[in-house]
This record gives sequence, C-alpha cells and structure tokens, in this order.
Amino acid sequence: MNKLVNKLWLALLSIGPGLFCIGYTIGTGSVTSMIKSGSQYGMQLLWVLFLSAFFAWVLMEAYGRYAAVTGETAIHSFKNRLKFGRFWAILAVVGVVMGQWSSLSGIIGLTSHALYEVMRLFIPGLNENNYWAVLIIAMAILIFIYMLLLVGRYSFFEKLLVVFVTIMGVSFVVSMFIELPAPGTIVKGFIPTVPVGGELMVAAFVGTTMAAPTFVVRPLIVKEKGWNKETLKAQSRDALWAAVLMFLISACIMVVATGVLFGSGKVVNRVLDMVYVLEPLAGKFAVALFMFGAMSAGLSSAIPIIMVLPLLVGDYKQGVMDVRSKSFRILTGVACVVGLMVPVLGTNPIMAQVATQIASVFILPVVIGGIIVLINRTSLMGENKAGVGMNAGLAMAFIFSLVISYTGILGLINYLGG
Repeated sequence: MNKLVNKLWLALLSIGPGLFCIGYTIGTGSVTSMIKSGSQYGMQLLWVLFLSAFFAWVLMEAYGRYAAVTGETAIHSFKNRLKFGRFWAILAVVGVVMGQWSSLSGIIGLTSHALYEVMRLFIPGLNENNYWAVLIIAMAILIFIYMLLLVGRYSFFEKLLVVFVTIMGVSFVVSMFIELPAPGTIVKGFIPTVPVGGELMVAAFVGTTMAAPTFVVRPLIVKEKGWNKETLKAQSRDALWAAVLMFLISACIMVVATGVLFGSGKVVNRVLDMVYVLEPLAGKFAVALFMFGAMSAGLSSAIPIIMVLPLLVGDYKQGVMDVRSKSFRILTGVACVVGLMVPVLGTNPIMAQVATQIASVFILPVVIGGIIVLINRTSLMGENKAGVGMNAGLAMAFIFSLVISYTGILGLINYLGG
C-alpha cells in the first residue's frame, strides 16, 4: 500500500505545473458555475465545458512549449518581443490581476460561507445567517494561506496543491455517484445548444476553464521546473493531463447538480441552497463530503491567485518567478486584504463568483493573440514553432474567445435589462 501511495504521489508531482493550472481553473468559481448550470440546465452546457477544456489544453501546450524551447516567460516576451509590447504586457497584467483579485474575494466569501454551513449541518443551534462568524472564518482562511506563502519555495507550493487538488478530485468523484443522471442525458450534453437565458453561464464556463492566468503564468512554472527542449514530452504530457483533469472534475460537479437538483425546480442562488437542497437526498455526511471538496477547491485556487500579482510583476521586470522577496510578501498581503471584500460587504458570493468568471473572458483574446505571434517566430522557436495542427487549434481558440466575449456581453445586457 505504501508503495502504491508513493507512486501516486510521485505521479502527481510529475505534473506540477499542471497542478497550478488546475488551481487557477477549478476553484469555487468553477464549482459555483457548474452547480448553478446543472441545477438550471442539466447537462445541456457540457459541450461548452468540453470545448473550453480542449482549447485550454492547446493554450497550455503552446505556452509551455514556448517556455521550454526559448527559456523565456510570457509577460516578459510580450513586453520585449511584440510591437507596442509594453502596452500589451501591461494590459495583460492588469486584466489578469483585476479578474483574479475580484475572483479571490468571491472565492473566500464562498469558502467561508460553505464552511459555516457545514458546521450548521452538525450543530443545528447555530444561526442561519451569522455575519461575524463568516467574516472570522474568512480572516482565518486568509491568515492560514498567507503563513503558508511565507515559506517562499515553489516546491512547497507544488506539494501543497497536490494535497488540495487530490482531496477536491476525490470528493467530487465520490459525490458524483450519489444520484447519477441517465447516461443519455450526459451524452446529449455534447450536442451544442444554448438554453434560453443561458448566455451568462456559457461565458462563465469559458471564463473559469479557459482562465487567462493559467496560460500566462505557465511559462514561469515550466521555467522553475527546469523543463527545456530535451523535456518537451514531459511538458506536453503535463498540459494534456491538466486539461483532462479539469474536464473530468468539472463534469463530475455538473453531474452531481444535474442528478440531485435538475428538474426539482430548485435553483442554487445562495450557499445555503447548495447545502440544504442536497441534504434530503444525499444525507448530511454526503453533503459534507461534497462541501469539503468545494472548500479544497477554494484553497487550491486561492493560493495561486494570491500569488498572481507578484508573479506577473516579476515576469514583467525580469522574466523570473520571485517568491522570496519583500515585494512578494507585501503584494500577497495586499491580495489577502482584497480577498476580504465579499465577506466584509456581505455580498452574495454565488453571484459574485459568476460575475467575476464572466469578466475573465474579455482578456482571453489578448492572451491568445500574443502566443500566436510568439510561437510562430522561427527566430525564437526554430523547428519547434507551431505547425498546422497547433495553429488551427490556436485560431479556433481565438475565434471561440471572441464569440464567447460577445455572448457574455449579450448575457450581461439581458441580465441588467431584466
């Protein structure tokens, strides 16, 4: 048994950069979007999730290959290799950080609410709404994460994410078997259709799965991992496994919501709904298992998000990952303060998460366009420049991002107009 556990641990560590990608991608924002979609539309948007994961794989492969071959990072290359490079680099940094910081606040709000609701499952005497208890839980979560970040070693962060991502994955996969929908329902989810009023959820799906920071941070992590031209296969394997796990874990969450909630007429609009709608069918311990997965998703996502600004600032200035400097400690501390916004204001964390996932879509065309230019330069990539297949994938991803951005705008107009 020990040998099996050790082999599994080493296998997970071998896809270290992919774990960071999963951390950026599958957080409570993803959990929220998948549950809300499953409760409202069943499996109808599974095709959007599949396409998003597929294009995420293409982009992770492109950014990872660029870093392994050139030894250069994304934002530093934007600044020095593209026309009007400083503008594009700053736009990418500002767009990614604003989206991630607003998402962080929703993540902490949702995670602290979820933890409080799990406590209420087993301590019925607790009040239904307790502002101060939720705020104290949120502060404790952020202090815990900040103390972990002070360790200042990438290898430590990687091991930490292995733990959280594993707990998250196991929790959601086990939860999926609570009440499986009919296989035909799942298969029909791959047929492209957009349900009435589903435009916002389509944009949210893409925003959470094709997450811009996943791609711009990847070269930093590939460089830190020491991968180069000789280890291109390891880089490619890592990108593929990350995309596969993104799709499978997210799909499991949608399946749970579809099997338990869809058709009941109960739609998830609050954290309270996520807990007590599930409880009569799943039981307290099954719900606790699912919410434990959601909390692990929050922690696995919050760690790289809190790191995103100092990582991108270090990338812009020097093209290196900086996790030991004074500026790293200061900027991660500022991010932790920003993360308290939703808990302090008492905002609905479900809607905050969906809104931030939609906002993340609009920086995608910049991130995709930049790598298309860079990975096709023979002077940089040599024989490893993008071929027909990768260029086709990148072109489709670019078009897909534009369509989804337009869809997101229409959805926001309809939502605000309604």
